[in-house]
Amino acid sequence: MKFFKQIFATFYRIWFYLIIAFFTILLFPFLLISILKHSWYPFFFKVARTWSILVIYGIGCYPVIKRDVKYEKGKSYMFVANHTSMTDIMLMFHSTKNPFVFVGKKELAKIPLFGYIYKRTCILVDRGNTKSRVEAFRRAEIRLNEGLSVCIFPEGGVPDDLSLLLDEFKDGAFRLSIEHQIPIAPMTFHDNKKRFPYFFFIGGPGKMRVKVHKLISTANLTLDNRKELKKETRDVILNELLNPTV
Repeated sequence: MKFFKQIFATFYRIWFYLIIAFFTILLFPFLLISILKHSWYPFFFKVARTWSILVIYGIGCYPVIKRDVKYEKGKSYMFVANHTSMTDIMLMFHSTKNPFVFVGKKELAKIPLFGYIYKRTCILVDRGNTKSRVEAFRRAEIRLNEGLSVCIFPEGGVPDDLSLLLDEFKDGAFRLSIEHQIPIAPMTFHDNKKRFPYFFFIGGPGKMRVKVHKLISTANLTLDNRKELKKETRDVILNELLNPTV
């Protein structure tokens, strides 16, 4: 039985990449036009949401979202979530209509077509390079000053250990939130590790549960409070992973 599950997961993974390639090529003219001007980012975001929704349903998944808050149009947030899968990117796009910019690892820029769009629209960071992290922080500040939101997966990457429920959080998202006095908007992704993990012989279609948590305010906080803010946010996501409400 395990052998047949691995065969299915292999074909499913191939199907995933075919779906990404198909919809990237299909929408590429719109994606290309949307990145010609810096100020057209909100248009790119709408196209990217459409791409994400098509990919999610194209691989046989369906989001189930429970919201404790409704985001305000035109307001900036710091979106954070647990990170276990490439599908986290698509699900984050699907879960909010507020335009945000990803801060993500530079390795994804190597993927054909997708990588070209990715490096033109996201803030790339080499987490092992201090200069790269500082530059990413500066670019994120520019985007926030333009009225956009930012999305950071605060674990800093996907844990190598499949049994690890939630890794420790890095400081970056919380420093930015405090400095710009924008609220943390936590989300919990329950099923992406099961649907499409970073391990080759595991995966399959099904539901993708999302819990959109209440906002965590940064009003009147200083950088001295960032560790408490980080812990509060991590506890919210961890508690939902341990005791699902969706």
